[in-house]
Amino acid sequence: MNRRNFLMTTALAALGVGGAYLYTSPAPVTDFLVTPAIAQDTADIDMSMVKDLVMGDENAPIELIEYASYTCPHCANFHTTVFKQLKENYIDTGKVKFVYREVYFDKYGLWAAMVARCGGDLRYFGINAMLYEQQSEWIGGGQDAMEIVENLRTIGKKAGLSDADLDACMNDGAMAQAMVAKFEAEVAEYDVSGTPTLIINGEKNSNMSYADLSEKLDNILNG
Repeated sequence: MNRRNFLMTTALAALGVGGAYLYTSPAPVTDFLVTPAIAQDTADIDMSMVKDLVMGDENAPIELIEYASYTCPHCANFHTTVFKQLKENYIDTGKVKFVYREVYFDKYGLWAAMVARCGGDLRYFGINAMLYEQQSEWIGGGQDAMEIVENLRTIGKKAGLSDADLDACMNDGAMAQAMVAKFEAEVAEYDVSGTPTLIINGEKNSNMSYADLSEKLDNILNG
């Protein structure tokens, strides 16, 4: 099985233990590993349903793309420290257009992203912040998939989503496939292999402190 089909398999297998299905069927996850849909090439998948995640002025002089995973501790640290200052001083002031690109290292990161997207444009970044701030709590020991699903659903409900909303989102196989296909295309664009990765006006950068990031942004702004 090639990498693309492995990711598609992971996407659909993930849904076998999420949402309403978790409560209505005793079938093991392995029962969902082989389906005709998994064999689809990325070209056959409609990625247009997966919206870009953007914050700030569309015409800002700097575009900053962050590649991040909800299960990455370094990403959680970036979002609970560096990002808050970045938003206040650069995004909210119209200096930076921020684009968030989800990276799925594992099924838990995919599930978390599906819950965040379930909130729509208005709630996405609020749920995003909750997922990073509470990362260690919702992941726990990382071994009990059912517990992680319940933890993610709890975060979703705190953000105002209903059980019906979450059931629909976490059992949406077409969305899961489209999200994985979009993820593959986006990481390939800049050959991203780790997170967080920051693309600043087309230049790839690794994780950095707020002091280093602000210095780099100010240098660009000041010409």
